[in-house]
Amino acid sequence: MSDKNIPFQSIDWSTVPRTEHKGETGIAYWQTLQFNGLRVRIVEYSKGYKADHWCAKGHIVHCLEGEVVNERQGAPSSTLKPGMSYIVSDELSSHRSVTETGVKLLIIDGDFLKLKS
Repeated sequence: MSDKNIPFQSIDWSTVPRTEHKGETGIAYWQTLQFNGLRVRIVEYSKGYKADHWCAKGHIVHCLEGEVVNERQGAPSSTLKPGMSYIVSDELSSHRSVTETGVKLLIIDGDFLKLKS
């Protein structure tokens, strides 16, 4: 068995601790599970949240509740509403999240999204 294998497990998110991350405005609350080469998070952005940086990391993002605008440098913004997702590999987009109303997201990222040359 590889050290990257993840055995079957159910996740009770109510037992996963929340950490607080301040944005340029508002606050992000993360509940994070870290595996070798994989990070899985439930992230909640407060009303009026705007990320404090442009991110070039790859993600799979699925909107659970609320609405978020994904601003992209040099490209049109997109909006996620419940049931919508976006996917991007590392270094293929500089993006940041903005929400007026607050949002709850499932975010998955890890080594599998590294840009292949």
